[in-house]
Amino acid sequence: MKKRYSSILAVAAMAFALTIPVSISAAPPAPKAQPAPAATPAPEPHPEIHDAIDSLRRAKEHLNHASHDYQGHRVDAIRAIDNAIAQLQICMKYDR
Repeated sequence: MKKRYSSILAVAAMAFALTIPVSISAAPPAPKAQPAPAATPAPEPHPEIHDAIDSLRRAKEHLNHASHDYQGHRVDAIRAIDNAIAQLQICMKYDR
């Protein structure tokens, strides 16, 4: 008789233990909807090249307003600046 009660108690405990996980959802809770991030502009590609072009243009402007020709070297420097700007602009075209 004692053995029978302990068997029934063991079966009841087993059934109870097996029904607990069934009643609890196994799926993780659904994630809360996140607000869409604000559209931020993409960073400018190669800011160093753009800065270099701006610097070269300022240098050319200074040379254009110089009062002395420096025996033709000022004109040569302006041509070199124009060539450098053209090369940097070509660099930017090939990056795309």
